[in-house]
Amino acid sequence: MADSAVMASRANDPSTALMLRVRDGEAEAFAELVSLWQDRLVTLFLHHTGDHSTAEDLTQEVFLRVYRARASYQPTAKFTTWVHTIAANVAADLRDRAYRRRERGVPASVSASSSQIGLDQLAVDASGLVPARQADRRELQGVVQQAIAALNERQRMAVLLAKFEQCSYEEIAAAMQLTVPAVKSLLFRARDQLRAALASYLDEEAT
Repeated sequence: MADSAVMASRANDPSTALMLRVRDGEAEAFAELVSLWQDRLVTLFLHHTGDHSTAEDLTQEVFLRVYRARASYQPTAKFTTWVHTIAANVAADLRDRAYRRRERGVPASVSASSSQIGLDQLAVDASGLVPARQADRRELQGVVQQAIAALNERQRMAVLLAKFEQCSYEEIAAAMQLTVPAVKSLLFRARDQLRAALASYLDEEAT
C-alpha cells in the first residue's frame, strides 16, 4: 500500500507523468520529455565538460538510454533522480573512455580534457567565498579553472548536482549510487579544496 501511494505521488510530477506515457508507447510524450529536459541536460553537461558539442552528444546518449529503458520504467523514485542517475553514468562512461585513451597513449580530445571550463562562477559559489571587490573577470576565470582542474570527476558531478541542479544529499546519493555520508564527504572535500585553491587570490582581492 505504501509503495502504491509513493508511486501515485511520483506520477503527479510532470516529468514522471510524461515518462509513464512514454512507457505506454506515446511518441508525442517522448518528444515533450525531450523538450522539457534537453536544455537542462545540455547545460549540466556543458558545465561538466566545457564543450557544447560534447554536451549535446552526452545529452542525446541520456535520451537514448531513457528510451531504451522505457518498458521497464517504474516511478519508484523521482524522475529527476532517475534521469540524473543516467546522466551520472553517461559522464562516468566518458571518463572511462578518456582513461582508456590515455592508457593506449592516444591524446585526449579538447572536450575530454577541458572539463574545468565553464565552472568558474559555480566554483566560487561552491567554495562559499566571494571576492570583497569586483575582480578582473578573465583573471578570476583562470584562477578558478585551475582550481576546478584539480577536482576529480565525482567531486565535480556532486558539486554540479548540488549547486546547479539543487539536488538534496539523498538525491545526489541515489543518482551517483553512493551513500549520503559519501556524498557529504565528496562535497566537503571539493569545497575545502576549492577554498584552499582560491584563498590566496581572494585574500589579495580583499587587501
